[in-house]
Amino acid sequence: MASKEDIRSSHRLRRAALSPAAKESAAAGIARHGLDWAAGLTGGRPGTFAAYLGVGSEPPTLPLLAALHHAGHRVLLPVCEPELELSWVYWTPESGFARSRYAPIQEPVGERYGTAAVHDAAGIFLPATAVDRSGNRIGQGGGYYDKFLAALEADRVMRARPHDAVPVPTAAVVYDTEVLPAGSIPAESFDRKVSAALTPGGLLRLGGAPWPG
Repeated sequence: MASKEDIRSSHRLRRAALSPAAKESAAAGIARHGLDWAAGLTGGRPGTFAAYLGVGSEPPTLPLLAALHHAGHRVLLPVCEPELELSWVYWTPESGFARSRYAPIQEPVGERYGTAAVHDAAGIFLPATAVDRSGNRIGQGGGYYDKFLAALEADRVMRARPHDAVPVPTAAVVYDTEVLPAGSIPAESFDRKVSAALTPGGLLRLGGAPWPG
């Protein structure tokens, strides 16, 4: 089995070789299928979704963010804080961005909220460099999202409300070739499985946590 770092490195090289046209096509597919997933989770009603801005060679997500907003959903984007913590800012197409102090990403400018802002989110779009069909995910290597998902899970359990028995559905955004066979990605104790892979070609349900419906 290849290591996480080997898989991450090889996929980053392939991403860097993608043409602008390929990225533009990928962005359109991700937006279309991501919006369909959101509609399925909310029954067509407005909801709240945590997402992120794809930068560099990452799968482009700005069209997805815009599509969610125009459909009436509220969109939360992450801000990296010290000690691998994430805070969240509500995003609109008028929002500005600034370079993160702690990670090589662009972050939204605005009032910051803690993990509680995501408690009642209908779904979470996660960055990834690969997923496998077991629901294992390789992120960017920073550890922010594994820590955030663990904190979110713990907070929801502590609230002890009936709907909290089901984790918030999660979709890792990757290119089609980055969905690997089950068991391809080493899983560690702190890793959190994801429910689905969102790719330019569609949404694939994985062997991770289920979503309602």
